[in-house]
This record gives sequence, structure tokens and C-alpha cells, in this order.
Amino acid sequence: MEITTEMVKELRQRTGAGILDSKKALQDTQGDMQRAIDLLREKGLARAAKKAEREAKDGVIEARVGADGKRGVLVEVNCETDFVARTDAFRALAADLAGQVFDANPPYATAADMPNVEQIKSAIAQLGENIQVRRIARYDVGEGASALEVYVHAGGRVAVLVELSAQTSEKAQSAAFKALAHDIALQIAAIKPVYVRPEDVPAGVIESERAIYRAQLAEEKKPANVIERIIDGKLQKFYEDACLLNQPFIRDDKVKIAALIKQASGQLGEAVQVKRFVRFELGD
Repeated sequence: MEITTEMVKELRQRTGAGILDSKKALQDTQGDMQRAIDLLREKGLARAAKKAEREAKDGVIEARVGADGKRGVLVEVNCETDFVARTDAFRALAADLAGQVFDANPPYATAADMPNVEQIKSAIAQLGENIQVRRIARYDVGEGASALEVYVHAGGRVAVLVELSAQTSEKAQSAAFKALAHDIALQIAAIKPVYVRPEDVPAGVIESERAIYRAQLAEEKKPANVIERIIDGKLQKFYEDACLLNQPFIRDDKVKIAALIKQASGQLGEAVQVKRFVRFELGD
């Protein structure tokens, strides 16, 4: 049977396969379109299994938040190269997977719980690179005076999900509250805090930091009480780096985040708190 250009074009449109692969599949199946589709799919899945062994470090982080601010998700989807990461097909896949995480009931605990194996295998076959869902995060705040904000930076290479609370639902939905939440998410994306406040830092981490500082000062001939004061000062600098509330605000380094929140609380007439946050950076 003669394999026409129109047949090859149709098979490519239906499978995403290359010209040569499409033509050969039609030749091998004597022009039977459905058998050619099945053959390409079988070959594609076999190739996908091999590609799944390759390292995937590029990709995109997708973020979603509900219109009411009560549910938010981050989903990191990895591929091998920036070229594939920028394709419409990969972006559409990542967006769809983020939607699945957002809609799941009950929620997925980890990326490994997601029932998307065949979908990802098909994408691997189409795009020619290993693709993986590396990690997910989802916050549900339910009823009450909390709301979520997401922020995506650098085209999906960094993303933040943060929960703030007021004292009433009305204030948690106000424009001023949302503006503060946006600034806080921007801060987290740019400055990379690890904890909300110093009280959240595990005791073991603090002791480890103290031990490092003490070792750094071991050669200095200073009284023990002076050494301890120096260590306390270094620990305060650690809190400025690691704890959100102790950081200088990215838009005005003369203002600490704790002071920014206090100022916003005064404007709203209610106490505002940062409850929790998660920050994804591609490949971290």
C-alpha cells in the first residue's frame, strides 16, 4: 500500500511522533492507521522507560490558589533541559498536574501518590526527555480567618505558598490583607527564610550554630563572658538570615518584617500573623 504524505501528517498530528517514525510505522502496518498509532505508542512507552533513568533537573514550578484563598498548591515538574521546559506541551502538562493536586480529595501526601504514571510516560515519549513530578505542597485552611497567597518568580523557577491569618474572615479577604500577603510571599521568594520566627528554630539547630561560632572564636584570647556575647550577636545575625520576621523588608531595608506586619495590623484594626510557608526553588 502506498503511504501518502497526508497519512503521515495525520499520524503525526494524532501521536506527536516524528516524520520518519510515523512513515515507518505506517509502512510496518501496511497503512493501518490504528495499528500504526498502537505501534508508535508501544515504542514510545518503551523509550520512555529508558529515558526515566536520566537525570531531570530543569522544569517548572506551578502554583495554584483558590479564589477564596482557602486552598493553595505548589507542584514542581522536572525535565532535562530548558528547551523542553519552555515548550507549550510541557507547560500544559505541568499546569494539568497542578490542577490534579489542587482538586484531589483526599489530598495526595507526596508526589509518589499521584496517579499520573501513564500521562507522564506519554509526555516522555512525545518530548523525548525524562519527566518527573519531584515534589508537591498543598495547604487547606478551611473556614476561619486565614487566607493563602502564592507567588511565582523567574518564570516558574521559584514559587512560594504562604498562609496568613487575621481575626475575622472579613479582614482576611480585604485588599490591605492581600497586599500584605503578596509582600510577604515576595520576601520569602527573594530572601529565602527557613523559619517564620526564632521560636520555630529547633534547639538542635541553635546548639549547632553556637558550636560553629565557638569553634570560630577558639583562637581568640578573650574572656568566656565576652565570647558568649559575641556568639549571641552572631546568633542574632543568624535569625535575621533564617527567620522571616527578623529579616529586613526587601522593599525597605530599614523596616523588619515583624514591624511591617505590626503596621498592617494597626491599619486593619486586627492582629495579623504569618502561620506557615513553603518555598520551592527548581532543583533544590
